[in-house]
Amino acid sequence: MMIGFSRQRRQLLEAELQRLVAELPPLGVRRMYLTGEFARGAAGPDTELELVIVQETDEPFHRRPDFFVSHVRPRIATRFLVFTPGDFEELQGAD
Repeated sequence: MMIGFSRQRRQLLEAELQRLVAELPPLGVRRMYLTGEFARGAAGPDTELELVIVQETDEPFHRRPDFFVSHVRPRIATRFLVFTPGDFEELQGAD
């Protein structure tokens, strides 16, 4: 067990999140939401950034994260869930 690992992991996650917040808008991101374990305040060895992104795209759902992986090259495990504005509105109305 590493002492201070949670604090170090949290710092890495926070730094990467801030970098992505700065780099994503020029790539056409309309909205971004942090979800998952880190959004709930947890930071363990396997914690990754989980981002819901709203962006206009014609790509099929399963290919959409590839754009962000290749353009921002995440420095820590990051999961991108990318929805078009229409998809996102539909999801919000599904309550």
